[in-house]
Amino acid sequence: MVTKVKRLFIDGDYGQIHLRAVRPTLPTKRPLLCLHMFPQSGRNFESFLNEADAERIVVAPDFPGYGESCSPPEQIAASDYARSIWQVVDTLGLLESHASVDMFGVHAGAKLATEVARQRPRDVNSMVLSSAAVLYPQELEQLKKAFYPVALDESGTRFTKLWKLLIHNQGPGQTLEMLSNHLAEILRSGEYYEWGHYAVYEFNQRFPDVLSSLNHPIALLNPKDDLYEMTPRTLEYLNNGKLYDYPNWGQGFIEVNAADVFKEVRMRLEQMEPVPKVDSKADWSN
Repeated sequence: MVTKVKRLFIDGDYGQIHLRAVRPTLPTKRPLLCLHMFPQSGRNFESFLNEADAERIVVAPDFPGYGESCSPPEQIAASDYARSIWQVVDTLGLLESHASVDMFGVHAGAKLATEVARQRPRDVNSMVLSSAAVLYPQELEQLKKAFYPVALDESGTRFTKLWKLLIHNQGPGQTLEMLSNHLAEILRSGEYYEWGHYAVYEFNQRFPDVLSSLNHPIALLNPKDDLYEMTPRTLEYLNNGKLYDYPNWGQGFIEVNAADVFKEVRMRLEQMEPVPKVDSKADWSN
């Protein structure tokens, strides 16, 4: 299959930010930002982007320190990762043809999407959030024990641990090749591969308050992954949201079911608010 996904680099606070994008000639709907989980990259959305129609620009950035984006010199916070997304929006001129953007975030990307919206609420229209779970303190501690940096050694303990974790969380239809690609994305981040999780661990304390402060329409997707039982709690903090269960989807569902997921995300966005058509297009030339 010939990919229609283009890869770009823009300048950010910590060096270049890498992104994947589908850019129709004359988009008629709001741009869609896709925010990946940690410690992964926008590569998770490659198949999803290839299913995109001609109605909207779809962009999947790599957060700083992940994929091919440059790493920050030191640990950064959730608010810093969120600001990097606004740098993508502003550099690409995504608000030039529409007054706001939509977002699709998964796991950590879903939580960071809420911080993105908190920073510039008028520039966000609607959000589709997958596995955006409110965690109890003991559950957060369990995650910290599962996702921690493993020092390099000659026996390859880090690689073995990461592979076993990927196998443990393997979703329906997720192939070993898909898992090997996930492992490769984790290893790209070198010694800092868990920095993103650190930021989200800290953000978990503020996550319910951030959710409660937002009035944006939110579709909360709940595939049957490791956060399946915890995600419904998020409903308590949504001012304008609805939960959708997907018991047949699991970890890696975006890659396994790319066409169906794109249709589902598009449908949820359209259900939340119709998007007016425009005659202009964003100019990304530099």
